[in-house]
This record gives sequence, C-alpha cells and structure tokens, in this order.
Amino acid sequence: MRTLLVLGGGYGGLALIQELLNNHLPHDMEIVLIDRMPYQGIKTEYYALAAGTVNDYHLRIQFPVHPRLTVRYGEVGSIDLESRMIFMETGEPVSYDILAIALGCTDNYHGIQGAEQYTCSIQSFSETRETYRRLNDVKPYGTVNIVGGGLSGVEIAAELRESRPDLNISILDRGERVLSAFPAKLSKYVEEWFSEHHVETLGKISVSHVEKDAIYNGTQAIPADVTVWTAGIQPVRVVQQLEVAKDRSGRIMLDQYYNIADYPEVYVLGDCASLPFAPSAQAAGAQGEQVAHVLQALWRGETPKLHAIKLKGTLGSLGKHAGFGLMGRRSVMGRVPRLLKSGVLWMSKRPLG
Repeated sequence: MRTLLVLGGGYGGLALIQELLNNHLPHDMEIVLIDRMPYQGIKTEYYALAAGTVNDYHLRIQFPVHPRLTVRYGEVGSIDLESRMIFMETGEPVSYDILAIALGCTDNYHGIQGAEQYTCSIQSFSETRETYRRLNDVKPYGTVNIVGGGLSGVEIAAELRESRPDLNISILDRGERVLSAFPAKLSKYVEEWFSEHHVETLGKISVSHVEKDAIYNGTQAIPADVTVWTAGIQPVRVVQQLEVAKDRSGRIMLDQYYNIADYPEVYVLGDCASLPFAPSAQAAGAQGEQVAHVLQALWRGETPKLHAIKLKGTLGSLGKHAGFGLMGRRSVMGRVPRLLKSGVLWMSKRPLG
C-alpha cells in the first residue's frame, strides 16, 4: 500500500483530501493526515475568537471520516526529503510515497527585538485563546495596540471595539493608511468607520523594539496593556529549515504542478508555497483542489492540465454589521460585504465527507 502523507489539516490540506476522496483514489493508495489538533480551525475567524465575540467550538470543522483516510495527531518536528520520511517532535518517523506540505504560517517579527516575547498572536488556535485571555483581562479604560493595519489587524480592531467599548484601541502601521494594499477609497471608508467608533489609526510607525508595556517608534514609547501582532507572516519553522529554493518571503519555489523540482513527489500548498498572489484561505483551498487534479491525472498516466487559479475576491468585517471587500476590481462597503462574509463562513462549516 502506498501512502499519500498530508501535513496540516487546514484549507489546502483538506481541499486536497476531500477532492481525492470524492473522485478518484487508486485502490493501492492510502491517505494519512497529520495535524496537531483533532479538527480544522477556521483561521479566517480567529480575530473574533481573540475579541471574545465567538467561542472556539463554533470555529471547529471536524475532519472527514473515510475508510481510506487515517488521521494522526501531533507536531511535525522535521522533514527528510532524501529518505522520504518525516519525524514527529517525539522522534517517531513516518514514511511516505507522496508528500503534501500544508503546514501554514506563523508570525514574522522581522527581527524586531521583544516582538515575539511581548506581543500576542492569532496564528494558531492555542495562541488565539491566550490572546483572548489577555485581552479579556485588560481592565476598563486600558490600552490595546494592534501592530499591522492589514486585513487581520483591521478585523481584530473592529471586533474588539464591539466587544470592549471601554478600551482604548489603536492600530499602528508603517504605511500612511490602513489596508494599504487595497484601493484608497476602501481604505478611507475603513478609517472613517474607525474614527466614528473611536479606534485610533497611526501611520508611519516604524517599530524599533517592543517592551512589556510599550511599543517603540524609534525612541518614542507608545504605551499599551496588551499588544497584538498582525504585521506579517512566514512559513512555519519546519519549512524554514528545509534546504530547498525559496522566494524572498521564505516560501518554497515550485514547478508548474506545485511540486518541488528536485523532489517531484513533494507538493507544497498554501502559505508555505510561493504563489503569484497573497496567501489566503481561498488560494490554499483552490490550490489543494488543483494538486488533487494533478495526482489524479498522473495516476491515470496522463499529462496534468491545469487552469490558472482565479480568486473570487477578498472580504473583511468591521464588527458584526459592516464590512468591506474587493470583488474583482470593484470595492464594496457596508452591510452587503458583511453578509457575504457570513455566508462564506456558513458554507465553510458544512460537514466534510
């Protein structure tokens, strides 16, 4: 029996697994999924868990149950591409014939002293739970600083404002405006929402170092009871340690079928992969489906035929009643994008398998 080993049960890994189980899996092939948790966490909603507006039970999706799928729990410690073996943190080896690396990302602290030690994260379930605890323990009139004015920073700031109207909340970004990757019109709408809801947005902040109770913009101290870090991501440590070609962001360079050139049996999905668009749940899921199509074609002895991935757009929330997004080149703002985002969340919770 041959083994397809999938590392990570997130959007990319599960899309790959589901597509294979639903369509074509050779009789001599088994799928083994390794994940640290016994369920998928809906990472796009971790900001709400951190803010305390949802509980973690509502952000869980159970893994599919299928006789050809084995699920194992634990942390991956290292990957040996030469021997086609991965090693768990316990030292236990697991062999594979085909490997799909879909381990996701972690925070990128850009070498800033004190950032990892003194800030909170929303990159994993356990880290988000701890962030919720720390935010929940801030006394009334306390101060929360959020470093990074991208999608995650905006969503957690807005959600926290609705959850804790008593707090002083600020977004600190190195750019001139929040959501600098989005059109200026959309960015202006979001900044106006923050102004109306008493969330301060501070631009041109270059964080030099972080201490327990303050962020430093050069020599200027910006006090905070809690600091949340949303200022960039990078592949997880296991992927960082792989000696293969990577792009400037540390993501693995791939061939046309999403495999590593020197290791054609190894595929890389989602935040670990060097792709022509920004990392997202939507991109990881689409790529997972395409890797399934590649494998199905190869198993049939055919040349894989892939179409370019076309993303449907980006949606963000401003609390429970307003939102924003990009649908193609069109900016959408207000109640409609928030409803659309809720619909996407509902669809993602449908049972698998």
